[in-house]
Amino acid sequence: MSAIAVQLPAPRTSMLVRRRIATYFVGGVDQIPGLVEALGCLVHDLSVDVRDGVRESTMTCAVLIDAAEVEPLLERLRGLPSVVSSELV
Repeated sequence: MSAIAVQLPAPRTSMLVRRRIATYFVGGVDQIPGLVEALGCLVHDLSVDVRDGVRESTMTCAVLIDAAEVEPLLERLRGLPSVVSSELV
């Protein structure tokens, strides 16, 4: 009986995608380090708008992330106590 060698294809590496995310939060500048830490991926562009007298502040960013990780990232941001909402833009 002879053995047949079967060569399996190598696993494909994940395809990274660039996504823009807008996150609205309360608590002012004190919340920024936690928001940035929650991103946990390669950030290309980040801007934060915090204004006196305005309840909500905004963080917008462009991230390079595996397509399958986009929703978990948004859920992670939404799970922070200071976050009002976080969405793709």
